[in-house]
Amino acid sequence: MAQGSSRQKRKRKQRGRPAPRPERMSRSEAKNAAARAALVPLAPGERPLAVTIGAVVALVGTISNLVALAVGTDQPGPLILGTLISALIAFGMWRARYWAVLGMQTILGFTIVGASIALLFANSVAHAALAILIVAAAGTLFWFLIKAMARIQMPERRSAR
Repeated sequence: MAQGSSRQKRKRKQRGRPAPRPERMSRSEAKNAAARAALVPLAPGERPLAVTIGAVVALVGTISNLVALAVGTDQPGPLILGTLISALIAFGMWRARYWAVLGMQTILGFTIVGASIALLFANSVAHAALAILIVAAAGTLFWFLIKAMARIQMPERRSAR
């Protein structure tokens, strides 16, 4: 009899539960899905403007490192490594490669953090203004590279047959 009563209790509990509702998409998930649907894959040879700007910035970094090496430095090792990395990123971004944009974003992230720390210890208005300018410029480029990365990694859309 004890078993029968426990079964009845379970049945009553199950009857009292509401039916499972179908999954609803949250507003942020709906926005993300709409943004993904609006993305257009890159055409052959196409390069987004943000990627072009990033490639030019990396090339300027490469050139400035080469100038510093030509002028002379006490420790050329890190400067040579930085020159090679920035040249590789500039080349990869010019060819609109995902790995290069990701590498550039890594460098931009470190730049933003470094300039933010420099802002904390700025001892003049000019130094603070320069740190803010660097954070704003690197942050803006970082932001625009996000959508470019999404377009670069998008697979080709196949037409319905």
